[in-house]
Amino acid sequence: MLHYGIDQFTYPQIIAIINGEEKAVLNDVARAQIENSYNNVQKIVASDRTVYGINTGFGPLCDVKISESETAQLQYNLIISHAVGVGKSIHKDLSKIMMIAKVHALSKGFSGVSMEIIERLIFMIENDIVPCIPEQGSVGASGDLAPLAHMVLPLLGLGKVWENGVEVTSEIVLNKFNLEPVNLGPKAGLGLINGTQFILAHTIVGLNKMQYLLDLADLSAAMSLEAYRGSASPFKKELHDLRPFEGSKKVAARMVKFLKNSENLNSHEFCDRVQDPYSMRCVPQVHGASRNAFEHLKNLAETELNSVTDNPIVLSDEVSISGGNFHGQLLAMPLDYATLAAAELGNISDRRSYLLLEGKFGLPRLLIESSGLNSGFMIPQYTSAALVSENKSLCFPASADSIPTSLGQEDHVSMGSISGRKFNQVLGNLENILAVELLFAAQGLEFRRPAKCGKSVEAAYDIIRTKVDKLEQDRLMGDDINAIGDLIRARKFDVN
Repeated sequence: MLHYGIDQFTYPQIIAIINGEEKAVLNDVARAQIENSYNNVQKIVASDRTVYGINTGFGPLCDVKISESETAQLQYNLIISHAVGVGKSIHKDLSKIMMIAKVHALSKGFSGVSMEIIERLIFMIENDIVPCIPEQGSVGASGDLAPLAHMVLPLLGLGKVWENGVEVTSEIVLNKFNLEPVNLGPKAGLGLINGTQFILAHTIVGLNKMQYLLDLADLSAAMSLEAYRGSASPFKKELHDLRPFEGSKKVAARMVKFLKNSENLNSHEFCDRVQDPYSMRCVPQVHGASRNAFEHLKNLAETELNSVTDNPIVLSDEVSISGGNFHGQLLAMPLDYATLAAAELGNISDRRSYLLLEGKFGLPRLLIESSGLNSGFMIPQYTSAALVSENKSLCFPASADSIPTSLGQEDHVSMGSISGRKFNQVLGNLENILAVELLFAAQGLEFRRPAKCGKSVEAAYDIIRTKVDKLEQDRLMGDDINAIGDLIRARKFDVN
C-alpha cells in the first residue's frame, strides 16, 4: 500500500497502480497536510494581502485584483479558458498517470486544494473514470496547462471521459455514480492545472517501455552475433574494466551470459577472421551509452514525481512564493537525450540486420538459398531503414525551442510535452526495428545448425518460431514483422 503525499513513489510503482497491482491511499498525515494548506489559503483570502493566483488574475493579468466573492468564479474561468488542447486523445493510461501524479503532488500540502477535490480525483482513479485529454497544446512552461485543464473538466461535469474504449461526455458517467460537480475554492484551479504531469506521464510510460527494449536490444544483438558467427571476445570483463562506464559494463556482462556455452561460436573460435564490424563489436559501448541516458532520465523523473510543481507554493498563511517549479525544462532536456539514446538502439540494430544480408561467412545472400527468383529479406531492411530515418528526424531536441506566450510573461518555455511525445514515438518505431533484426537473426541461425547457440538465444529463437516459420520462398513478410512486433509488445521474450 502506497500513501499519497507521504511515500517516495517510483515509476514502476505508478505502472503497478494503473495495472491494478498496487494501490495508493491518503493516510491521516497527508490529510492533515492537505487541510492545513487549504486553511492557509482561506486565511490569505480573508486578509487584505494580494497573492498571485489566489486573489489576482493570471499570467499578464496578475496586476488585476479579484474580490473575495469572485475567487470561485476566477478558478472556474481559469479551467474552462485553458482547456484548448487539440489533436487526438492520449492513451487512457497516460491520462490516469497524470491523475495519480497530480494527487501525489497536491497531497504534499503546499497547493491549497481542498480535500473534496483530491478525494474526487482518487475516486475517479479507483473507479476508472479517466478524462479524455488532447495530445497537443502544451508548451511546458506554466507546466502543462491545456492538458491538465482537460483532465480537470470532469470535476466540473464538463469535457469527456473514457467508457469501454469510447469517448463520452463526463455528465453521462458522473450521473451513473451520482456525482455532482465539485466546488472550486480559491487557488483550486491554479493548483490543478499548474504542473508537469503531462510531461511526466509520457516520461513514465516511455521509461517503462525503454527498460524492456534496452534488454531486448542486447538479446537481439546476441542472436545476430550468433547468426553472423562473430566473436565474443569484445565482451570480456577485463576490457570493460579499463573503461568502466556502468552502462557498457552491464551490457558486456549480459552479452557474455547470452553467448555462454554456444556451440555455434565455439565452432569457429580459431578461424582467420580478425575482428567484426562495429555494430557487432561495439554493442556494449553503444547500448551502454543508451543505458546511461535511461538511468539519467529515470533518476530525474522520480525526483519530479515526488515534487511540488504548481504555483504559487503556499508555505503558510503568511508565506507564499510565486516561482517557477512548473517549468518543464528539467524533464524536457533529459527526455530529448533519452530520445536520441532510443534512436541509436535502432540505428545500430539496422546495421546488424544489414550485415546478415551480405552473404558472408556461410550465410546465403539475402538470407535465402534461392535468391533471384526470391527477394528474400531484402525489403524488410528497407522498412527498418525507413524507421531509423524517421527516428533521426524525431531527434531534433524540442527543448532547444522556445516561443514566448502570455504577452511575454512566459517568455521562455520548455516544449517538454513535445519531448515526451517524440520519446514515445521513437520507442514505438524501435519495437519494429528490433522485430526486423530478430526476424533476420532467427533466419540466420537456420544456416548454423546443427550447432546450438547460447541458452537465451535458443529460447528467443523458439519463441519466434511459434509465430514465424523459416523462409523458404517469398511470402507476405509484413505479417512476420507484425507477429514479432506483437511478441515484443506483449513482452514474450525473456530478456534476463
